[in-house]
Amino acid sequence: MLVLFTDTDTDMTPELAKEHGYKLISMPYSVDGKETKPYEDFDEFDSHAFYEMLRSGTIPNTSALNADAYKAYFEPYFANGDDILYVHFSSAMSASFEAMNKAVDEMLKKYPDRKFYEIDTKGISILALNIVLEVGDMYKAGKSAEEIVEWAKTEVDHFAVYFFADDLKFFKHSGRVSGLAGTMGTLLGIRPIIYVNDEGKMVSIGKEKGRAKAIEKILDYVEQLGDDIGNHRILVANADATEISEQIIARIKERFGADLKVEMIEVNPTIGSHCGPNATGVSFHSIHR
Repeated sequence: MLVLFTDTDTDMTPELAKEHGYKLISMPYSVDGKETKPYEDFDEFDSHAFYEMLRSGTIPNTSALNADAYKAYFEPYFANGDDILYVHFSSAMSASFEAMNKAVDEMLKKYPDRKFYEIDTKGISILALNIVLEVGDMYKAGKSAEEIVEWAKTEVDHFAVYFFADDLKFFKHSGRVSGLAGTMGTLLGIRPIIYVNDEGKMVSIGKEKGRAKAIEKILDYVEQLGDDIGNHRILVANADATEISEQIIARIKERFGADLKVEMIEVNPTIGSHCGPNATGVSFHSIHR
């Protein structure tokens, strides 16, 4: 049997995981030295309380998983005679995958008849989730691991995300985004436009004055790069910014068609630790990233 895995850095929740046939790996964050594992240390993410904590001045930290953690997730399934397909967030963003590779190499020596497949979404949050959900659809349709991995070789680079952050101190703290100018900041009302490139790294590619212009710029990217968007999900990120996301969804439907499959997705706390509250963006099927 093939068992699907993904992780919480893809914005996957236990409810979505159950619906789409995934086992869920929790990627931790810590506040004042106390580590929290999403959906293991709590059942439901209180998005508003978390982002209010960040608004009050807290800046969480995130950390990589070690090899033992991956063994704890994967080994029961290898021992049961199952193969594993892990669809994960960008390996370019974390040292977690060095530990994962070590753990998997050791387990495959122990269980030589088993197979481990992986798909690097080269993304995070809603970009990764868009790919994870497509894979889930294929899995439920009876596609084999080999067919899914072959699809991913070309299709991963045909999903894009463009977003902006309200407060750059979170990205500056994490150092995850290249190209951020030091003068950008909320006091000036500047919103950097950020995307994830085909190396799986976050890059600032421009800036807009004010939220309304930032939203329009993101929609321009959807128009310029969108490919067959009517037959794919469009995901809108919501870091405790429901009203902003609703504005974006309304503008998408007004501009590109009311019958599009547009979903609002809550940004998970580990990724929220990097982007901060009110970060908002759109992921869609694209000509290229």
